[in-house]
Amino acid sequence: MSDTKLIVSSTPHVRSEDSIEKVMADVLVALAPATLASVYYFGFRAAFIILLCVAWCLIFEMMYERLAGKPYTIRDCSAAVTGVLLALNLPVTVPFWLPPVGAFVAIVIVKQLFGGLGQNFMNPALLARAFLQTSFTSDTVGWVAPVRSLIGASGPDAVSSATPLALLKEGVFTPQSADYLNALLGSVAGSMGETSSALIILGGLYLILRKVISWHIPVSYLGLFGLLSFIFGRQGLFTGLPLYEILTGGILLGALFMATDYATSPITPLGKIIMGLGCALLTFIIRTYGSYPEGVCYSILLMNLAVPLIDRLTKPRVFGTSGTSGPTVKEARS
Repeated sequence: MSDTKLIVSSTPHVRSEDSIEKVMADVLVALAPATLASVYYFGFRAAFIILLCVAWCLIFEMMYERLAGKPYTIRDCSAAVTGVLLALNLPVTVPFWLPPVGAFVAIVIVKQLFGGLGQNFMNPALLARAFLQTSFTSDTVGWVAPVRSLIGASGPDAVSSATPLALLKEGVFTPQSADYLNALLGSVAGSMGETSSALIILGGLYLILRKVISWHIPVSYLGLFGLLSFIFGRQGLFTGLPLYEILTGGILLGALFMATDYATSPITPLGKIIMGLGCALLTFIIRTYGSYPEGVCYSILLMNLAVPLIDRLTKPRVFGTSGTSGPTVKEARS
């Protein structure tokens, strides 16, 4: 009899060349253009806030794992990604004590207390942003115009300014007022990382080409939202500005970088499309009929809660059986 031992391991049995470190490194590369643009547009204060968010996310991850007796996981870069996303969702005017609070909520409460990476049921950066916005509203709505611009004039100091979505909500915005070029380049008021639409799209295309994410969620999200915005405009039927609403606010950042999060998005292609459609519908309802001009954050968080049900309903059937099983390797990676 051979001395070869039979090794039994848990599923999945099909291994991939991708690793957590590789995937997270790709996400950081994809976020780099928008991150650098935020520093250019909003100044060195933006760079310091980004560093604060990343540093505190790493610190809280190390502290929790030390206290819990777990191995350190900061090398997988997931905490760094959370820190960057948290920073890009904040205005440049936030006080410096706020990033540590957001980092604690994202890493300790949302991620680690539920088992660590892959076990969180909501996107950590988004839930941290929602917590900060609800608990410290006056400190998280200080929108300012960029101090620099690629076109036109720029001011030496940050000046308080309403976001394009806030102007749309107030009804003081007309189609003739829509500055598509500045919205595309990023010279508009808003969160640090959501203003430069062109660079966010560039990063999203990089992730799709690298097969880190698939097209299903972004296309279904942006497609349905644009259709709803076009048909049911704020001033009546067919009076909307779908392209301008997509280029402003956080919908591009949410659709490409946060709704596609592995741990909090469906596995199957059909499930991903349902996720995108649900996010689009909720975003449109909140933006159009709610009191809040933005709706991306809460829409994605609500759909995160529905992911287990979506996965269960979209499981493909196993050939030759009447039951269902998990998705095939091809479906899970498509």
